Amino acid sequence: MNARSYGQFCGLARAIEMIGERWSMLVVRDLVLGPKRFTELQAGLPKIPASILSTRLNELEHWGVIRRRVTPQLDASVVYELTEYGGELDQIVLQLGMWGARSLTEPCPDEVITTDAAILALYGAFRPESALDKRITFELRLGTLTLTAVVADGSVKVAEGCGAETPDISIEPKTPAVLNQLLKGEVNASAAIADGRVIVKGAQEYLETFSEIFHVDATPAPSEGLVVH
Repeated sequence: MNARSYGQFCGLARAIEMIGERWSMLVVRDLVLGPKRFTELQAGLPKIPASILSTRLNELEHWGVIRRRVTPQLDASVVYELTEYGGELDQIVLQLGMWGARSLTEPCPDEVITTDAAILALYGAFRPESALDKRITFELRLGTLTLTAVVADGSVKVAEGCGAETPDISIEPKTPAVLNQLLKGEVNASAAIADGRVIVKGAQEYLETFSEIFHVDATPAPSEGLVVH
């Protein structure tokens, strides 16, 4: 492959050579939730040119991170999926996503929230220790996107759409930034409901529970310069 080499016999250097090219980690992110066709990957990465997606898939396949498989359905579609080796990236993807989420503020006008990104964000923000002995179904509405998160005794299952169960609370933040503030604990749940930043249906007290169970660390303070000890 023509991936850039750093010329170092180092695990981190090799990892970056394998998955550090532009778009590669986002391809991995979208395969963490399961196999996808080429067109499905394109839909989740709306700004990627088809030629670049093809190149990244070939590179990831070369490194043994993903594989292609022909489905048994009548259309015999080709899907891409993580290998066992590639699947070991799932927690790395979640942790890196949460690290980056600490620096999220307001989305730019051309930035979108994809289904897979939103689902993985909830998985990454989930705090099992705060969900022990709790059984709550949350419905989260972000514009045209609806997610259902079923919390049961320290575990969570997140899926697109309205779940089979009636949600205990439906949460609709006015903007993605408001949701981000809730997850960081930067906005009070009761105040957000009172001033209309969040529209809820169902048990309103569960909005505070939501921000306890799904949490992102606060935005890091701006650097004040290098301190030499």
